[in-house]
Amino acid sequence: MDLAYVCEWEKWPKSTHCPSVPLACAWSCRNLVAFTTDLRNDDQDLTRMIHILDTEHPWEVHSISSEHSEPITCLEWDQSGSRLLSADADGQIKCWSMADHLANSWESPVGSLVEGDPIVALSWLHNGVKLALHVEKSGASSFGEKFSRVKFSPSLTLFGGKPMEGWIAVTVSGLVTVSLLKPSGQVLTSTESLCRLRGRVALADIAFTGGGNIVVATADGSSASPVQFYKVCVSVVSEKCHIDTEILPSLFMRCTTDLNRKDKFPAITHLKFLARDMSEQVLLCASSQTSSIVECWSLRKEGLPVNNIFQQISPVVGDKQPMILKWRILSATNDLDRVSAVALPKLPISLTNTDLKVASDTQFYPGLGLALAFHDGSVHIVHRLSLQTMAVFYSSAAPRSVDEPAVKRPRATGPAVHFKAMQLSWTSLALVGIDNHGKPQWWVASPQSPPRSWEPSAYFGKPGARGPVSPLSMLRISPSMGHALEVHLALRHLLFLLEYCMVTGYDWWDILLHVQPGMVQSLVEKLHEEYTRQNAALQQVLSTRILAMKASLCKLSPCTVTRVCDYHAKLFLIAVSSTLKSLLRPHLLNTPDKSPGDRLTEICAKITDVDIDKVMINLKTEEFVLDMNTLQALQQLLQWVGDFVLYLLASLPNQGSPLRPGHSFLRDGTSLGMLRELMVVIRIWGLLKPSCLPVYTATSDTQDSMSLLFRLLTKLWICCRDEGPTSEPDEALVDECCLLPSQLLIPSLDWLPVSDGLVSRLQPKQPLRLHFGKAPALLGSATALQLDGLSRAPGQPKIDHLRRLHLGAYPTEECKACTRCGCVTMLKSPNKTTAVKQWEQRWIKNCLCGGLWRRMPLSCP
Repeated sequence: MDLAYVCEWEKWPKSTHCPSVPLACAWSCRNLVAFTTDLRNDDQDLTRMIHILDTEHPWEVHSISSEHSEPITCLEWDQSGSRLLSADADGQIKCWSMADHLANSWESPVGSLVEGDPIVALSWLHNGVKLALHVEKSGASSFGEKFSRVKFSPSLTLFGGKPMEGWIAVTVSGLVTVSLLKPSGQVLTSTESLCRLRGRVALADIAFTGGGNIVVATADGSSASPVQFYKVCVSVVSEKCHIDTEILPSLFMRCTTDLNRKDKFPAITHLKFLARDMSEQVLLCASSQTSSIVECWSLRKEGLPVNNIFQQISPVVGDKQPMILKWRILSATNDLDRVSAVALPKLPISLTNTDLKVASDTQFYPGLGLALAFHDGSVHIVHRLSLQTMAVFYSSAAPRSVDEPAVKRPRATGPAVHFKAMQLSWTSLALVGIDNHGKPQWWVASPQSPPRSWEPSAYFGKPGARGPVSPLSMLRISPSMGHALEVHLALRHLLFLLEYCMVTGYDWWDILLHVQPGMVQSLVEKLHEEYTRQNAALQQVLSTRILAMKASLCKLSPCTVTRVCDYHAKLFLIAVSSTLKSLLRPHLLNTPDKSPGDRLTEICAKITDVDIDKVMINLKTEEFVLDMNTLQALQQLLQWVGDFVLYLLASLPNQGSPLRPGHSFLRDGTSLGMLRELMVVIRIWGLLKPSCLPVYTATSDTQDSMSLLFRLLTKLWICCRDEGPTSEPDEALVDECCLLPSQLLIPSLDWLPVSDGLVSRLQPKQPLRLHFGKAPALLGSATALQLDGLSRAPGQPKIDHLRRLHLGAYPTEECKACTRCGCVTMLKSPNKTTAVKQWEQRWIKNCLCGGLWRRMPLSCP
């Protein structure tokens, strides 16, 4: 492991941020991180704050005044990564969702309350979706073999089997509360006791079974007391939520039954199921003031022995043998330094066996490890079943041997900065930690204590103050877990996780942390190779996602940065093509099975004539009739198609330079065929509404620009179309393209700006120090800035990349930008036409590349 970056609050003379106890942290599948602090005003009143940031732009933190009256105890993201639950020590639960689908704008329209009863565990109800990863089959050709859908029932279903949304929480007094979100927007809440004899619940966790039940584990905090387990069943009867509970087998920690260590670890400090959908395995940690011990337990079915007397009366044969559920310890650690935080993996790796044996090439796989943070400042990744150490990170102390006993470690001169809360990413390749203060805390020598003893100061700027403690740290976790792996095996690990994100739709930012510039070309090629092995239906589903993934990979290497523009242009071309074809309607109701768009593709692929009018004659032009206002509203998209075709043809003589954007299109028969189809559609619409046609600046008034471009485009398409062998463009075509600048004014296309994110600037072993609320001076790649179309002067007009409208140098309209590719578009639509609304609805939640939107501040001159 190594540190990628640290983000801290600014060093103010007097800070209003103060530590949040307990400290809560959560990481979503969209790579959004939420954590808590408190805000103190001049009257010493506290405001409970929730901070949400995107890992690519951590300095753009969005702070929410949660309106919780007591400390926030839990934060939980839903499976889509777009909603967040927060719960406090007064029993209040709030559900936060994105306002206008913006990652830096949040609101809480609904919630629930168990008044005066602190929440100790919180979870969303399971939606029944579970995808298992088979690491041992990572070399298989089919995604169906690598990732299999596990039969898993939702916690609660609506009519028709649709999963019902909601959440479940456990309180400190032993109550379980369930809140259901009805389709009407109302919240249906019910509360029930876990058992008849209620007791104090200091620790709890929630897991789900494949049968749709919920399992709750509780502990009162004492290692001398048993860890209790309960089965919870939720149902809706007569529009009311009904909760049934049942006691399951309990367990005592092994360390309490050992006479030599019976009283050594008096408190249970951590209680966690190994996964939300793995109720059969639980992790327990018992601690003293200076040390801890961790145990992993598994629930198994075992045969109940039958006395010989009953065997003679009724012999037990086969499956008739009585079975009993019993907790068995899988593994336990030796004495460790005191554990301060635990982070569990979210990667649903399927093990072929339930014992501790794992295939040799996967035993150091990141998804098999969980993270333990210690008070000495170190973080250990240990195997989730055997608890063997797989990787170690030391934050502030000098590296020490893993096998060195905790009691023999020398005391540090000052307090070690340790993580009080931490979370693993959804691919377990990154870890975020919040330190033991959660703010820039200063330390001073305590006059009442012996030398080398320290305490936190009450305010900033106090004489004798030391350096600040960083509140948020981002760590890389190597796929090889620090062990030497062959290059092809390391690439296979990254490729396998990229495929997993492609299938699930999860964000893959944490995978990019480990991609070095020399790996980019191999990963892109292997990813495309694996994609082409899938069946046609799956390829169509994943077609845009793989383009976005290739674009994000190519940003990481100066040699491939221009291909980023090509991939985004291809995404835009696919979107424009599908939108314009969807506007076509059959003239008669009793039409063949093929839609007008499919017939357009078939005819354009069959007819290779270079005359656009001859191709147009073969189409039923009545299927292309649209409202005049609709055609005029689409003019900006049609203009982009015309400009892009002209730009590609004019760049054909320079095709030997891969540093020019658009280079890959010159050999892409599919994309050229798509442009050719759109040129035919635009030609037909131009007969209905001439003002919707692309506008060209030509040297001759009598020149038919569209016919000229279609003729050249068709010749280029014939050279590289899929049906025939690929050939080089002949000299006559190149000569004609050389003459284009003298016939038409070549447009300067506005490509996507150079990304201002972190992932392409992070260097191994060289962590960045960032500040919340202050954008760093991150310069783009020197190679990228020199490329044609990628640089933009400060006063140069900006453009709406989705609507293709000019916004001016300093836009007056509110805009939003993609958190991944930097695509900019207006927040509100200036056009009310139905066709334009249909286009804009495609991007209401996500960008072309699948990234989230964030609101941009208005720029000033």
